[in-house]
Amino acid sequence: MARLPTQARQNSGAIAPCQSPCHRPPAQDLDPPVGLVALNSPVYVDRPPSETRCYDEIARPGALIRIKAPSQMGKTSLMVRLLDQARRLSEGGNSPIHTVALSLQQADSQALNDLDGFLRWFCALITRKLRLPHRVDEYWSPTFGSKGNCTAYFEDCLLPDLNAPLVLALDRVDDVFLHPQIAHDFFSLLRAWYEEAAYGDSGNPLWQHLRLVIVHSTEVYLPLDINQSPFNVGLAVELQEFTPVQVMDLAQRYGLSLAAADLQQLQELVGGHPYLVHRALYHLARQDLTLDEFWQTAPTDSGIYANHLHRLLRQLQEHPDLAATFDQVTRASAPIEVEQMQAFKLRSMGLVHLHGNRVALSYGIYRRYFGDIAP
Repeated sequence: MARLPTQARQNSGAIAPCQSPCHRPPAQDLDPPVGLVALNSPVYVDRPPSETRCYDEIARPGALIRIKAPSQMGKTSLMVRLLDQARRLSEGGNSPIHTVALSLQQADSQALNDLDGFLRWFCALITRKLRLPHRVDEYWSPTFGSKGNCTAYFEDCLLPDLNAPLVLALDRVDDVFLHPQIAHDFFSLLRAWYEEAAYGDSGNPLWQHLRLVIVHSTEVYLPLDINQSPFNVGLAVELQEFTPVQVMDLAQRYGLSLAAADLQQLQELVGGHPYLVHRALYHLARQDLTLDEFWQTAPTDSGIYANHLHRLLRQLQEHPDLAATFDQVTRASAPIEVEQMQAFKLRSMGLVHLHGNRVALSYGIYRRYFGDIAP
């Protein structure tokens, strides 16, 4: 797979210090932009109204919140803040609010290939995180189906023992999309629980204690019955890229004062992608490289984005059909139509933006790094 040659713009490598109050931590204390942004981090950027809508919704009994965005857009960072907000509500209320964050990436392949094993693992891990007695094996009955056992376990063991709201945040649910043998039943189960809470007193009021947060990075392309899907109910929040004003604000938080032309060039290269922007500003703030060095090396194998670009390259190489579609996108000068599933996958990787039923390359760095991709 060839890659496009890099044509780096030459300009001054000097960065003026920030003249306004920047709340900049010492350079050596800056957290590298890998994974989620810590709760106490001074470089977390709010993207209104996403946070406010989530914080308001999590206070509602039986709430369901869906957070969607492509890879490395800050979904988990928002999820962590949402759980923290729930705990703050608990401190100001009459009863505690319990929180559990569960990444479905933790499920091994054996569990993901068998519904009964998956739901046992699901219940057991939540039980452990809540520090409740483990009763899954003794409670699981061969008389009832897997979904019935899981529901009964929540109704008879988890929710009554807590006797208080439970916020259950499910991260990386995309991993379940790849296993249709469990996906349909699992997602229909979540929808059933949400509806039980909506019934109020006419159903089991215990379900009003459960508040679900579902985090995923791609479109839901599973052929789920509209009445059994949790992806068309509750509050949907789609995280957006940083705006130019937010990029400027973040630069100041890192203690940088970039010229307007440099900020514009940065966005031409990486848009407002949170991870890519954070990584550039982090290394500039630490003086690991100059602006000149950044422009020259960013879209290469020796730059600060090498691991990010290599990961995308491997994913494309593993899926030749997807690589061929992406090649069409990189060659196009305007948005083009591609097969819907391919569009969803490329978007979840962050490689394209959707324009109605068409797609276009998301950032200049990908055009400069990736060249012709042979099918």
